[in-house]
Amino acid sequence: MKTSLLSTVFAACVALASIAHAAPDAQVILAASDAVRNPGKPFGLTVTLIEYRNAKQTDGNTLAVYSKADSVGGQYRSLIRFVAPQRDANKLMLKNGNDLWFFDPSSKASIRLSPQQRLLGQASNGDVVTVNLAKDYKAELAGEEDVADGERVTRHCYKLALAAVSADVTYHHIEMWIEANTSRPVKARFFAESGHLLKTAYYRKFQPQLGVERPTEVVIIDGLDPNWVTVMRNSDYAWRDVPDAWLQRDYLPRFKPE
Repeated sequence: MKTSLLSTVFAACVALASIAHAAPDAQVILAASDAVRNPGKPFGLTVTLIEYRNAKQTDGNTLAVYSKADSVGGQYRSLIRFVAPQRDANKLMLKNGNDLWFFDPSSKASIRLSPQQRLLGQASNGDVVTVNLAKDYKAELAGEEDVADGERVTRHCYKLALAAVSADVTYHHIEMWIEANTSRPVKARFFAESGHLLKTAYYRKFQPQLGVERPTEVVIIDGLDPNWVTVMRNSDYAWRDVPDAWLQRDYLPRFKPE
C-alpha cells in the first residue's frame, strides 16, 4: 500500500513539474507581441517609408494612418492618406477586414488592391496597415533562440512559425522571433506560398508611445538582394477618434484631410 501511495505521489509530482515547464502557448505569445506593436484604442500616426539601393536613398513617401480595431472580429481597420510626395498627396488607401481599396481623388475612382502589392521598395500595401497577426495566422512554437536584433544586441526569443488562416492575407507564412521576457517583436521572415523568402524585417528603436514601448522603426531587407533595403518609421502617435464612416469605401470621395 505504501509503495502504491509513493508511486501515486511521485506521478503527481512529475505531472505538476511537466505542467510548470510546459511550452508557452504560441498564440498567446503572438497576441502579446501584437499588443506591443499596436495600441488598443483608435489612434493615428505618421509612417515614413525610405527606400535604399546600395546604401543610397532612391525613393520615399509619407503616409498618415488612422486605425481602429473592429468591434466584432478584433482585426484592425485602417484609412491611409498619402501626404508626400506631392504627386500622391491626398490619395487614399482603405483596409476593411481583408479588403483593401485605393482611391485617387483626381479620377474619383476606387480600385481593389492586393495586400501583397508593393507600395514602395520592400514595403507592401499590407505592411503599412495596422494588423493583429494573431487574428490572421495560426502560430506554433518552433523553439527558443538567441538572435541579434536590428541594433546588433542579442535577445533571447521565442521563435514562432505562423501559417495563414486564409488566402487573402499578406503573407503565406512567417517566421517570427519575439523576445521572451518583453513580448517585443525582434525579427521576422516573410515567405510566399512557394517557400520563397520575400523579405526579412527587424523591429527597432523602441520608444514610449501611447503608454507602451513600441518599435518606431522597421528595417525591411529584400529576400534576394540584401542591398535593397526599405526603412519604415512610425512617428506622431496620438489617440484619436476614427469615425466608422471613414472606414467605408463609399465615404472615400467625401473624406477631407485635416
